Amino acid sequence: LIFCISQLMAALNAGRQVSRTLHLKAHDLLVACNRETSGDAYRRLREAFERLAGTRITTNIVTGGQEVTTGFGLIEKWEIVRKAPAGKKGAGKMVSVAVTLSDWLYRAVLSKSVLTLSRDYFRLRKPLERRIYELARKHCGRQNSWQVSVETLLKKSGSASPRRVFRKMIRDMIEAQPLPDYALEELEGDVIRFSQKAAVTEAVLNAPQLKPATLEEARALIPGADAYALEAEWRAMWVRSGAPRLRMPDAAFLGWVRKRAAE
Repeated sequence: LIFCISQLMAALNAGRQVSRTLHLKAHDLLVACNRETSGDAYRRLREAFERLAGTRITTNIVTGGQEVTTGFGLIEKWEIVRKAPAGKKGAGKMVSVAVTLSDWLYRAVLSKSVLTLSRDYFRLRKPLERRIYELARKHCGRQNSWQVSVETLLKKSGSASPRRVFRKMIRDMIEAQPLPDYALEELEGDVIRFSQKAAVTEAVLNAPQLKPATLEEARALIPGADAYALEAEWRAMWVRSGAPRLRMPDAAFLGWVRKRAAE
């Protein structure tokens, strides 16, 4: 679901037309989500879609003396197309995937009420690491840092662990620094600070502008990647290197992307 939203946001930012139904290449989806592309991938992807389709949200809003209760899902429907080899039973490898988002989620994307995530988000294996990254992404936004007490962070994370155990898990994260985009540190008073790994935000905003065609080419070099996340990472690297003047920023960016693709 995060990958689908990221693709929609990228299309919106590029000025392309979008729709509630996304047509994806199965391989790109699996690679971008850091999932195996083995024969068992179909079963696990199908189970993931079935869980998403079964997820329901209920809201109750009071206005004008009336309470309106509404129920809706995250996705409306999904479809997986597999190639069926001639003369063999069963189906072959996955060819394509189609996902139709619910009207509620689609409108949230159109209004840009959602945030994009780093492609390395899918490499975080621990649920708490993913949740902490989501909170950092939400609260840091365009700020350089965000400070929060351990107690508040515990509540926001939804963790059922006692505070002392949760504090130990956060300290382990501080030591390992597993989060993409953000660095963690512990301050006095039982406070945790999240800082953007990129240098000063103001310098990033003054970074060289890239052409839309350049971002499309970057997406082709690393199928399934969020071109805008790559652009942000490249700009952060540019700032760390001293923000040198670039005569051909598009060529410099694509060269960096090619190196990333070869890693």
